[in-house]
Amino acid sequence: MDEFGALLREKGLRNTPQRRAVLAAVAHTSHVTAAEIATALQGEGSVGALSRQGLYNVLDDLVGARLLRPLEPAGSPARFELETHDNHHHLVCRGCGRIQDVPCAVGSAPCLEPGEVPGFRVDQAEVTWWGLCEDCERTAS
Repeated sequence: MDEFGALLREKGLRNTPQRRAVLAAVAHTSHVTAAEIATALQGEGSVGALSRQGLYNVLDDLVGARLLRPLEPAGSPARFELETHDNHHHLVCRGCGRIQDVPCAVGSAPCLEPGEVPGFRVDQAEVTWWGLCEDCERTAS
């Protein structure tokens, strides 16, 4: 957890046990929901009392500092992963909801270019592909 403390300090955030614990929970299980993080933290018992609102405040701080990346697939609660700054995308299974990382579509960020958009400089693209994982496809057959 010392590495998380260093990341927090580097981003100008206070190095609190709650923030370190949330980062550790997300590092342990990628594409995790706030509810799943809360359950993991309760199971550990290492953070002390972190209310639901406190958790959302920590998540907001970590996303704002670009330590966590939010992912919001349609029909699913927001999910979080460690921000890796590699501009990867995601594939979501329509059957079970499993999310798989997919490398950048074309080279480096933003890897997809929009048409002419006056007044904007594009620096990131976010793509979500939808389909069925092998298990769900096998079950559907």
